[in-house]
Formats: sequence, C-alpha cells, structure tokens
Amino acid sequence: MIDASQIRKDLEVVGSDDKHIGRVDHVLETDIELAKFDLGAGLKHHLIPRSWVDFVDEKKVHLSLTADAAKAAWRCWSGVTWCWS
Repeated sequence: MIDASQIRKDLEVVGSDDKHIGRVDHVLETDIELAKFDLGAGLKHHLIPRSWVDFVDEKKVHLSLTADAAKAAWRCWSGVTWCWS
C-alpha cells in the first residue's frame, strides 16, 4: 500500500485511464476524501479507499481502476446520509 504521506491535499486524483476523478481534500485512516467543490466529484464529498491507489507522482494520485469504475463504487455524503455512486 502507498504511504499516506505521499498523498497530499489538492493533488488531482485520476483513474488508470488518466481521467479526472477529483482532488484530495483529506487523507483518512483507510480512505481519501475528495474535495466537495470539484465538478469531477459532483459537488459532494466522496470517499475512495486508499487501497485503490496505484502510485502517486508530483501532481497526481493515480488509481488502479478507471475513472468510471471508481465513480461507480465510491461512497458519497449527500449532506444528510451516505450514498453510493
């Protein structure tokens, strides 16, 4: 698993297809919380498991699955309850 210290706030998160998913807001114990105010994240807080991270470079967090697969499986906070996708 990637060292959590490599994942920093505001890094872009992309799928294995290099498509934009969102930007890092917070790194949690087992998840990455994406920034709410990002069109890629649908203007909601989303959580993705840190286990999805393939590698991190200077500008991006690269996932091991495509952007569509990640968005189909991420968890979101609607402001009232947790939801999926």
